[in-house]
Amino acid sequence: MIELHLLNKPTILGRAKMTLVNSRAVEQGSFPRRLLTYFGPALIVSVAYIDPGNYGTDISGGASFGYSMLWVVWLAGVMAMLLQYLSGKIGIATGRSLPELIRLRLKKRIYVLPYWLASEVAAAMTDLAEFLGTVIALYLLFGIPLLYGTFISVIDVVLILGLTGGRMRRLEQMFVLFVSVIGFGYVYEIFVVRPDPTPLIMGSIIPNLGSEARLLVAVGVIGATVMPHALFLHSSLSNDKVTDTRVEQKLRVLQLHRVESIIMFTFAGVVNVAIMVMAAAAFHTHGEEVGTIEGAYHTLTPLFGQSAAVVFGITLLFSGLSSSTTGTLAGQAIMEGMLDKRINVWLRRIVTRVINTIPTTVAILSGIDPLMMLVYSQVFLSLMLPLPLLPLWKFTSDRNLMGALVNKRITTILAGVFIIVILSLNAVLLYFTLGSII
Repeated sequence: MIELHLLNKPTILGRAKMTLVNSRAVEQGSFPRRLLTYFGPALIVSVAYIDPGNYGTDISGGASFGYSMLWVVWLAGVMAMLLQYLSGKIGIATGRSLPELIRLRLKKRIYVLPYWLASEVAAAMTDLAEFLGTVIALYLLFGIPLLYGTFISVIDVVLILGLTGGRMRRLEQMFVLFVSVIGFGYVYEIFVVRPDPTPLIMGSIIPNLGSEARLLVAVGVIGATVMPHALFLHSSLSNDKVTDTRVEQKLRVLQLHRVESIIMFTFAGVVNVAIMVMAAAAFHTHGEEVGTIEGAYHTLTPLFGQSAAVVFGITLLFSGLSSSTTGTLAGQAIMEGMLDKRINVWLRRIVTRVINTIPTTVAILSGIDPLMMLVYSQVFLSLMLPLPLLPLWKFTSDRNLMGALVNKRITTILAGVFIIVILSLNAVLLYFTLGSII
């Protein structure tokens, strides 16, 4: 049995917890007040599901097949909601993050080190996609050449952490701004493109996989939805919110975690639906062939005016900035949990960003489309998904580990089905991607 909770340990940003104050804040007051006090973990993690990679997949699906693939986006959102809920649940129940539990279960460094390196590769590949999203947004909005944008983007999250002073609560407030801009941006986009409600509703509830091309879109949407780094991170963030080891207190926090997860992952799902709806109404309806983020931006201008394109570019920029910050925290959680070593989050950001400038710069100087690098990053992510998914399923169904918060049988079965579906579809994505490369 893995030993459980230690109070007053440093949080992911390296600050000690205020045990008495925080526990009273969660225990006392009305439910909305307690929820507001807890709110944050799912908020930060949810932006991983509206990152630039999702933009590309949803735009491609909407432009190619209209509204008929919306059901896949809703399904992917439900899967993400359950699995992220389980990740946060681990932190609440055990007082440990998922990376920590993996280290404790593997025990020997000869097993831990390869697991850590593979997990870091997954985090780096995810960060590369978000890095490219920021670079592309700077180019679209301000005309900054891609090469210059790679170096400007090195300082993005360092700047964010500087503005928040490294304090988690301020960072959570910054994320409220990020997701608000993205949300309001797509409210505007939907208002501008005015989608047809009838096919929108039909596409949301009637599955359609009538061709290989549709299958690949479905695989892309679901395969890009559940991110390894987000599953690792959520458990760490929810653990930081628990300051009382009593079972009744953990159950109260779990209730707050459940509600926040429903709210934020529903929001992320709706944004993804809105992106595909925008692409369907703006491009598919007008017969426009659009397969990239850059193509979507330039096609919006003649169809709906410059303001629609600018709002789209702004949401992409905020998506890249917020998801990059999430990636930084995830990488730190992986390192601290699996190696039991702490590193300054600013140093982590700078090192990761500098590393990411190398392949991006080489691609630009060689004349390679940087967006092609997203394909390779998704291949790596497909390979790495079992790293968090399988331990997540195993740990949350272990009564000795989870205690009173252990999964119900139906939850374990449903999570198992989702994991099988996700891994199977990622295997299909991997097969077709490698086939096209070879």
